[in-house]
Amino acid sequence: MIATARAADFQLHRTPFGKLVLTDATGTEHTPVLPVRAFPIQAPEDGVSLLSSDGHELAWIERLDDLPPAHQTLVREELARREFMPTLQRIEGVSSFSTPCTWTVETDRGRCEFVLRGDEDIRRIGAQHSLLIADAHGIHYFVPDSLALDAHSRRILDRFL
Repeated sequence: MIATARAADFQLHRTPFGKLVLTDATGTEHTPVLPVRAFPIQAPEDGVSLLSSDGHELAWIERLDDLPPAHQTLVREELARREFMPTLQRIEGVSSFSTPCTWTVETDRGRCEFVLRGDEDIRRIGAQHSLLIADAHGIHYFVPDSLALDAHSRRILDRFL
């Protein structure tokens, strides 16, 4: 394992099939490599682990900006392919104020509906008024600041908090 990654410690490239490959200082190739953010919401640019296919850490990156631009691009592309967390912008309505219920929402990726299984699937995160809402399929919807939502959305959300 590479403790804290430096540009000289490893090389990154893609296979013709799009898999990310890490070649360590000894010349050993690890395919596929999965980047995982340590703090995806509060510090997305800090602390990225490069994991082997069996989940072992191959390299730790303190800051993405410390990598060469080509490596940054590869890691950011791979993270974008793996991460899916729509930002909730408005709650249009809910089927019921008891759970489980169906929510109709507007996100940064469009309008959608999801099932909220229970109140415990809405979690406060960080010191701000940020929330993570998990649907019945495990998709997380991010609310960066619940106080910034419109009055209608806040009223609905308050019934579940």
